[in-house]
Amino acid sequence: MKRKILIFYSILILIGFISAGCKKSERLFAGGFTEGNEKGLMLFEFNTGNGNLRLISETGAGANPSFFCFSKNKDLIYALNEVPDYAGLEAGGLTTLKYNHKCGIIEKKSGIPVPFGGPCHISLSADGVFLFLASYTSGSVAVVRLGIDGIPEEVSDTIRYSAASPLVSHPHMIAQDPFGRHIYLTDLGLDRVMLYNLDRQTGKLIAVPNGEILVPQGSGPRHFVFNQAGTIMYLINELGSTIMVFNVDKAGILKLIQTLPATSEGYAGKNACAEILIGKNGKFLYGSNRGENSVVVFRISTDGSLSLAGHSTCGGDWPRNFVIDPSGKFLLAGNQKSGDISVFRINEKTGIPEGPVFKAIMKAPACLKFIN
Repeated sequence: MKRKILIFYSILILIGFISAGCKKSERLFAGGFTEGNEKGLMLFEFNTGNGNLRLISETGAGANPSFFCFSKNKDLIYALNEVPDYAGLEAGGLTTLKYNHKCGIIEKKSGIPVPFGGPCHISLSADGVFLFLASYTSGSVAVVRLGIDGIPEEVSDTIRYSAASPLVSHPHMIAQDPFGRHIYLTDLGLDRVMLYNLDRQTGKLIAVPNGEILVPQGSGPRHFVFNQAGTIMYLINELGSTIMVFNVDKAGILKLIQTLPATSEGYAGKNACAEILIGKNGKFLYGSNRGENSVVVFRISTDGSLSLAGHSTCGGDWPRNFVIDPSGKFLLAGNQKSGDISVFRINEKTGIPEGPVFKAIMKAPACLKFIN
């Protein structure tokens, strides 16, 4: 009898070890604004069971690595440096780092200037050969060609936009549609979305005829996201605190079909919208409100139109960026002014983030991305 009991408890202990070993975790990178010699790129381990974050390492990625993206095979990190001068030039910076998935070591590989300064957004082309950068303060965009090793090789194109009195150009996001057919640029200052093609031989942007879409003055288009089919674009407007829904035709041209407020009904304070994402199941759209300090949630209908699902707190102050974990069960909000990353569990039925269930301290988080 004692032998049977001993075997039983041994099995329980073994199951416990196996369960502990199978605990699922993901890696989260977070970039932000720095002062002096501060390191601005953090690597966290994210527990997909309880939503906890554990800081693994801090890496120097140059000054103000406020936005970044990964290479196609996820072994390189391309971090922009949101500064007005770089290496004595009127330029921003582009810092490339190598990430070893097995041991977690991160090392700097290169740093190059990007003309005119103040880059705030970076994205990778669908084929993994080019980077696109939007520079807010200098009113410009740039294309960077990558070498066969993925390291930036040259700045193949730059465009600096003229002011249209009384408006001043402030590009805020540049990225391709899901299938890499076209490139879209939001200009917060000129209240427009621009449509481009890319000449892959020269690495230069080519404006698409009739591809300039104007939105109401004062809207301030910031970030956008496409549905999986690439037939709908959702745009969040920073200054107007609205979400716009566009149909995308075969030529990539946008047609506005819906505009909805992002803030709660009756909210009268100052607000500046920031990030916009679609949930992993494709049923809900999320946007962040800096000022109201909330996350707005919309239900997505079969035709792509939106209806309000509700609002939740962001867990802090000034949610500049947020991300949904690979499982689709958690939303993580990077609150710039309160200096924290707040973790929420997403209600599967309502889509509303609930919590926070955990908070991690980080100075001025500005960009969160899971590497998976």
